[in-house]
Amino acid sequence: MLPGRPHPLGAHWDGLGVNFAVFSAHASKIELCIFDPAGRRELSRMELPECTDEVFHGYLPEARPGLVYGYRAYGPYQPEQGHRFNPHKLLLDPYGRQMLGNLRWSDALFGHRLGAPRADMSFDRRDSAAAMPKSVVTDDAFNWGDDRPPDIPWDRTVIYEAHLRGLTMQREDIWPRERGSFAALATPQMIEHFHRIGITAVQLLPIHAFLQDRFLVEKGLRNYWGYSTLSFFAPEPAYFPTGELDEIRIAIRRLHAAGIEVILDVVYNHTCEGNEVGPTLSWRGLDNASYYRLVPGDERGFIDETGCGNTVNLSHPRVLQMVMDSLRYWATAFRVDGFRFDLCSTLGREGNGYDPGSGFFDAIRQDPVLSRLKLIAEPWDVGPGGYQLGRHPPGFSEWNDRYRDDLRRFWRGDAGRRADVAGRLSGSGDLFEHRRRRPWASVNFMAAHDGFTLEDLVSYSERHNEANGEGNRDGHGDNCSSNWGVEGPTHNAKILALRASVKRAMLLTLFASHGTPMLLAGDEFGRTQGGNNNAYCQDNEVSWIDWKLASMPAGAALQRFVERAAALRRRLASLRSPVFLHGRTEPLPGLADTGWFGPDGEPLSTADWHDPEGRVLALRRACAAPDDDHVEVSLLLLNASAAHQDFTLPGPRMPWVSALDSNHPEAHEAPLAAGTVTVAPRSARLLFALLPKEESLP
Repeated sequence: MLPGRPHPLGAHWDGLGVNFAVFSAHASKIELCIFDPAGRRELSRMELPECTDEVFHGYLPEARPGLVYGYRAYGPYQPEQGHRFNPHKLLLDPYGRQMLGNLRWSDALFGHRLGAPRADMSFDRRDSAAAMPKSVVTDDAFNWGDDRPPDIPWDRTVIYEAHLRGLTMQREDIWPRERGSFAALATPQMIEHFHRIGITAVQLLPIHAFLQDRFLVEKGLRNYWGYSTLSFFAPEPAYFPTGELDEIRIAIRRLHAAGIEVILDVVYNHTCEGNEVGPTLSWRGLDNASYYRLVPGDERGFIDETGCGNTVNLSHPRVLQMVMDSLRYWATAFRVDGFRFDLCSTLGREGNGYDPGSGFFDAIRQDPVLSRLKLIAEPWDVGPGGYQLGRHPPGFSEWNDRYRDDLRRFWRGDAGRRADVAGRLSGSGDLFEHRRRRPWASVNFMAAHDGFTLEDLVSYSERHNEANGEGNRDGHGDNCSSNWGVEGPTHNAKILALRASVKRAMLLTLFASHGTPMLLAGDEFGRTQGGNNNAYCQDNEVSWIDWKLASMPAGAALQRFVERAAALRRRLASLRSPVFLHGRTEPLPGLADTGWFGPDGEPLSTADWHDPEGRVLALRRACAAPDDDHVEVSLLLLNASAAHQDFTLPGPRMPWVSALDSNHPEAHEAPLAAGTVTVAPRSARLLFALLPKEESLP
């Protein structure tokens, strides 16, 4: 090997050879291990000849893309000081861009001897190479042609959260070999579906390579969601069966051509190596004391603010660099349009706790590439002070669980929810209207991968996670759900009709709320998980989307309703305001930009807002219409009570049109002649009117 260069980190082919560079602040020596093309036989070991600024590096002439390799790191094995070097363990390159083979569980994967009296203080001398996947040198050249990022404005964005595998595993109109892959994601059939339901962005659960956890494998289960990262650069091999990374790029290019953005759910808060008794697969063996946050004064222990055994140490500049390099790689080499950050509060932690001005946030906000993408935070973790909804910096939107829970409780009929619901419909300005943030900062959702589907939300009052093998103790205990009379499936026509009505009311509320709507894949036609609200380990029909539901009468009808609700959001500017509205401006004299009314058509009083039995609400919004010649007015009527409710339409009089009624989903748009409207129990209606700008109101 030649000395090579300390940058860039990772394995990079320059046309004549490959430069290898890997960071370790505490290793004494690092060896490059070359394997045969199948990854089964180690052909040679070569010490990286140079170390510059704590980066070991070397250059291998004549090496080419496809070379299979790994590392072995030498240094102290002193767990009490945070060091866990063990050269008997083959290590994945933290910057490796492709993986070969699957991990096969073996006690040799651990740096210590399992079952030894000294536990992780013991030292294991077995070679782990046979059980390890390997890193592969890649060439990222790709002809992007005339690809253009869709660059959808936030206020026009509608997100579709989906699992790449589960989305298409049961699509019978897709070639079996492609199902569950990137190739299937961008088929004409899927793109047509996205267009029909008004989706502008597909948000994929983790597609970084991840670990099949041993405790799941031993129970005959699988890590389905993928929140157990094995590589921040290499994609999960199962998601592109051709073995060609270009399969991912082709899919993204096709989606872009269809005007659809791709957002990746990324997990930088922890890795799959777990705590002190976990396996040694990559970061732990290269420099445990740098990559992870350890207990001060007892570096044997790991700080666990994620609930997953360890916490990635983003306070270290090289670790932060790794995360930033990973993000830029996916943004440039694959042209993804944004990221959703799992447990984002962890990423913003510094020595004194969560900080919206942390190094991680500052690095992203100043980055000329990343700062222009869609950035979405999951604003919580399990550490102290971990709930940080509304406290992330400008440029980030956030999953709004307050929206989810407040609207679920309102439509369940809970008392005292009216004021909270008003805030959620308005973009949650009480949480996000500071530092010039916009309503789109609130990602609104009724259901997400973690929890009940929309169908299960109206079908189960309790979780049913027995198939997970944890005694039904896992998953959320309080889902703000109701079965409306029978737990689970039923043939009772009245209960089925009520469940369908509540679902439609929830969906219409979602699409009519200011902020960014997110729809869970399959909710548009009634997907169920049989009451499992934590299906992280169900890589089977429990989690896979059953597309047959879309062709059944109930599913097809629900999807038509979603299509109409999404189309109205696109068409009516008042449903997707780019700014917070407070009723202080008047698009027409006497017509405020927003107003709240009771069923009598009069503005709500202070007593009305505090009435715990108030389960009805009228929201009127007004803004300039897209043609700029008219003022558009919308009126959202909500009735979460168990009785019909007559609403007197608030003045002034205007030519109202009934756009969508969750109780009569097939009814066409029609002008209203009367000044009152009836809203069925647990239903929602949307009205609109167009007024010439020069018109004076009666």
